Amino acid sequence: MARITVLGAGVCGLATGMLLARDRHDVTVLERDPAPAPESPDEAWERWTRDGVAQFRQPHYLQPRARHVLDAELPDVRDALVTAGALRFDTLETAPVSLAHLERLADDERFVTLTARRATLDQVVARTAATEPRLEVRRGVLVSSLTTRSRSSTPHVVGVRTQSGEELRADLVVDATGRRSPLPRWLEEAGTAPLHEETEPSGFVYYTRYFRSRDGRRPQPRERLLAAIGSISILTLPADNDTWSVTLFGSSADRPLTQLRDAGRWTAVVTACPLHAHWLDGEPITGVLPMAGALDRYRRLVADGRPVVTGLAVVADAWACTNPSLGRGIALGLAHAARLRDVARTELGDPQAFALAWDHATETELTPWYRATVAVDRARLAEIETIRMGSVRPRPDDPATVLGAALARAMPHDADIFRAFSEIAGCLTLPGVVFKRPGFADRVLEVAGAHEVTPLLGPTRDELLRLIG
Repeated sequence: MARITVLGAGVCGLATGMLLARDRHDVTVLERDPAPAPESPDEAWERWTRDGVAQFRQPHYLQPRARHVLDAELPDVRDALVTAGALRFDTLETAPVSLAHLERLADDERFVTLTARRATLDQVVARTAATEPRLEVRRGVLVSSLTTRSRSSTPHVVGVRTQSGEELRADLVVDATGRRSPLPRWLEEAGTAPLHEETEPSGFVYYTRYFRSRDGRRPQPRERLLAAIGSISILTLPADNDTWSVTLFGSSADRPLTQLRDAGRWTAVVTACPLHAHWLDGEPITGVLPMAGALDRYRRLVADGRPVVTGLAVVADAWACTNPSLGRGIALGLAHAARLRDVARTELGDPQAFALAWDHATETELTPWYRATVAVDRARLAEIETIRMGSVRPRPDDPATVLGAALARAMPHDADIFRAFSEIAGCLTLPGVVFKRPGFADRVLEVAGAHEVTPLLGPTRDELLRLIG
């Protein structure tokens, strides 16, 4: 069995470590943040310092695919989450009013998720990992560089060097350091060919507030958890232990939105959204938490069919990250970790074969999700800009964009289309796969064409500007 070093003890780094350790590899996880995991979710929320996780107390949600991966691969983590107060949530509860009497089907269980605040999820995963045989987690260790040796014409990673000068040898190094991964610098210093990287600002700014129930009851959705209302979007996320979050977000170029840092103005805007105002019915447990500067970023370590380096795998947000409001990061990161385990089972003994097989698995199964998410971001930003500027939005001519817009228009009026929409939203099935089902695209276009666009209830642009002063 192999010696494997995983960089980053976030959710996906520890999940990767546990999956590999359960295949009898000896795994060491190195984490830059020194504080150990607290004993309870409440302590994690109140006192755990996780500077390496920028979104640690920002809105967080697990899509149904995350629950599927936990059921299949990490049932002990799933059970620990339930014990810690995670919420079992049926995403079909978000069916629009027009589908209020949605007939339940035998396979609707696939739409159920298990969700929690990021602090709770991190605490549960960390405490579970701490009991894992063959897995050592070392906190407060900052990795400064990769160590390499030549293997034919391709550099081969043989370990890492820490800031203190310690060198750790490994048969495989896994970068799971998240959105802030310094991988390009490490590779440049190691003398490899540059990796392929695509980076652009996601273009959104977020204003979030957390609440806790006063009576043990959580608000029931009256609309989708993520809803577009003119030049802003509203995100309402149920979480663990009778908590939830409400987020207003819009274009980072929309300077008046900075006024949403003020709790009074933020509350006034949410109150003006009739289908969402009831989410304010709770005790606020934070002020307004702003977040900006998130990137859409994608990396690839194979160019022209050749790896730029071997002995290295990149997973989850260290590989690709997107707009967090779609809630796809952890779900896809856990799926990515499970696939890494699978590829290691068959290819780890041959570094070149492993690098190519890992690239193939990532490109065929994960990259389409990245592309689809970025397309959604761009379409929504374009819509926001036309509303902000009072201009007429040109009709899209890209087939994927046309079908995506038609799906959103049609899904409130057809149960099958709503389920297909929920499959995509829950990271269960790729959009391209859904639209290739016989007759489905034609049906979506037919239903969408029979219905006018119905804007969600909420403030117009002028009303929004008045509300935020």
